Amino acid sequence: MTRAMVTCGTCKGKGRVYNPKDRCKKCKGDGVTQERKVLEVYIPRGAKEGEKIVLKGEADQKPDQEPGDIIFSLVQNAHNTFRRSGTDLLADFEITLAEALCGFSRVVVKHLDGRGIQIQHPQSTACVIEPGQVIKIEGEGMPYKRSDTKGDLYLVAKVKFPENGWLEKNKATEKLKDLLPKPEKPIPADIVDEVAYDKSANLEDFGGGEEGGGAEWEDEDERGPAEAQCAQQ
Repeated sequence: MTRAMVTCGTCKGKGRVYNPKDRCKKCKGDGVTQERKVLEVYIPRGAKEGEKIVLKGEADQKPDQEPGDIIFSLVQNAHNTFRRSGTDLLADFEITLAEALCGFSRVVVKHLDGRGIQIQHPQSTACVIEPGQVIKIEGEGMPYKRSDTKGDLYLVAKVKFPENGWLEKNKATEKLKDLLPKPEKPIPADIVDEVAYDKSANLEDFGGGEEGGGAEWEDEDERGPAEAQCAQQ
C-alpha cells in the first residue's frame, strides 16, 4: 500500500470552501485578480552593462504569501559614434588633409547630450595630425556613479585624402612639392626592378596565394639514386 498526498480539488488546497453564491465575482474565489500596472524604472547616471535594478514587492501577489521582487538587468546597446570602456569613451573624428597639415578650429564630434565638442588646432609650429593619432579630452567621458566626476573622451583622427584627379595642373603639383617636406634618400640597391602593381588590392586577400600557387618543392636528396640509362649511338 502506498500513501500519497494530493491537493484537494474542491478547495484547491486552501482549506476553505465557499458557496458559489458567496464567491467574489471579480476573483471568483481565487483571492487575486489580473491587473495592469505601469512601473517606472530609474537608471542612474553612469550605469553599466549587467547591473541590476530591483523593484521590491512588485512581483505577482498571492494570498498569504509575501510578494517577490522584479529584477531588471541592464543591456547596453551599441552606439553609432561612441564606444565605451568603463567610464571612458572612444570615437573617431574625420579631418581633411589640409586640416591635418594647416590646422583647424571647429566642432569635430557631437556628444551624447547634444553638445558639440570643438577643437582648436592652430598651425603655428608645423604640428601635423597624423592618421590614427589619438587625442584625449579629460572629463568628457561617462560619469562615475554617485559622483560629479567623469571619465575621459578619446578621439582617433581619420585623415581624409583627396580623390584621384583633384590636382590636374602640373604647375600646381610642382608648387605642392616645394611646400611639402622633401622625401628621404633612396634605398640603395645593386639591382633594381621596376614592377607593375595593383592599386585596388585588399588585405583580405593576403595569405590566399599559398594553395595551388605552383609546383611543390622537392628535395633532390629524397629522390634516391638516379636510374641508369642506355647511351645513344
